[in-house]
Amino acid sequence: MGTDTITVRLAYGETGLEVDLPADRTTVVEPTYVAAPDDQVGLLRRALREPVTGRPLRELVSPGQTVAISMCDGTRPQPRHLMIPAVLEELDGIVPLSDVVVLVATGTHRGNSEAELRRMLGDEVYDAVEVVNHDARDDASLVWLGRHGRDVPVHLNRRWVEADVRVTTGFVEPHFFAGFSGGPKLVAPGLAGLETVLTLHDAARIGDPRATWAICEGNPVHDDIRAVVEAVGRVDFALDVVLNRDQQVVEAFGGPTSAMHAAAREASQRLAMQPVPTAYDVVVTTNSGYPLDQNLYQAVKGMSAAMTVVRQGGTIVCAAECRDGFPDHGSYREVLASESSPEALLAAIAARTETVPDQWQVQVQAKVQTHADVVVRSDHLDAAALATAHLGHTDDVAETVLRALHDAGPDSRVCVLPEGPQTIPYVDA
Repeated sequence: MGTDTITVRLAYGETGLEVDLPADRTTVVEPTYVAAPDDQVGLLRRALREPVTGRPLRELVSPGQTVAISMCDGTRPQPRHLMIPAVLEELDGIVPLSDVVVLVATGTHRGNSEAELRRMLGDEVYDAVEVVNHDARDDASLVWLGRHGRDVPVHLNRRWVEADVRVTTGFVEPHFFAGFSGGPKLVAPGLAGLETVLTLHDAARIGDPRATWAICEGNPVHDDIRAVVEAVGRVDFALDVVLNRDQQVVEAFGGPTSAMHAAAREASQRLAMQPVPTAYDVVVTTNSGYPLDQNLYQAVKGMSAAMTVVRQGGTIVCAAECRDGFPDHGSYREVLASESSPEALLAAIAARTETVPDQWQVQVQAKVQTHADVVVRSDHLDAAALATAHLGHTDDVAETVLRALHDAGPDSRVCVLPEGPQTIPYVDA
């Protein structure tokens, strides 16, 4: 093995993590970097006033109407502090802020605290407009809207359904089983009831080979999300952005959901999808740093990105801070520990007649673990905790990589994804 090393900075928590790896055996794959313009708000304003197609937002709103705005929760790096004020600026002079509600599209995640929401939006916005966490488990806050798509039972947030004008705001990046984030996901699963989310994320849909990165058309998860939103989740105006590795806005798109999201997906794919010549014996990945790597549940995305280019039986090393643990709310940890191995987990999920909360994340994680050994570097989850999830543990990424390369043989190589799922590599044979 050569003695020269390269230092790679991994996106980890808020501070990053530097790792020294053998220069002659390491390939670093990152998203195409585009610098953000000085005036990011200008991009947003232009997207709201010059949509991909259709009318500007201001022309869709009339005095006396109520407005609901959907935004991502705290596990996503959406620039809410820019996007929500930009939307409110467009509504100024037409509807009072008392007729506007901002709905946090939590899906089945926990609600964000007031302190978190103030950090996400800024005090001025938080104090000026009503902000409500969606709760998928609160039946009283939901409306039954029938069955749509492939027999999906649809319950949606009452405040969303009853609003006269509905606006989604989000960001677009490749998603490990829904194809891409953003767009219709800000309604379902974002503002959907638990039964709706469980159905959209059931074993058959998640297990379909088309339920993967960067595929929307023909993806059974995204197809049914789109069907639900088109049938009963009506979006009057959708605003999505594409971010660079600094989580800054580099492109913004507005308009009807379908056309807007198609344009945003194309832009995201240009930046995120990166070809590599072969599969690798070892892949080092992250979950793109904070806030995306605040728990193991989210870090499955980084593992899934690594799976696209690790050989069968290889090793994945995932650096994710996990300051929020597994987390402890929800059933993710319980389901992970319910079987003796990843193989047994997959078999148990396939045998179930009903989907349980967080099963989809477990299903994807188990699929990754049956393909490769997965080792996690975390400051908040120790070896014993990770073992209950059938995962290995390391305090030293470089040492683990060197050992895996040694075990794989003299021609083995390592691929590094410093930005985790913001880069989706694929073997371009």
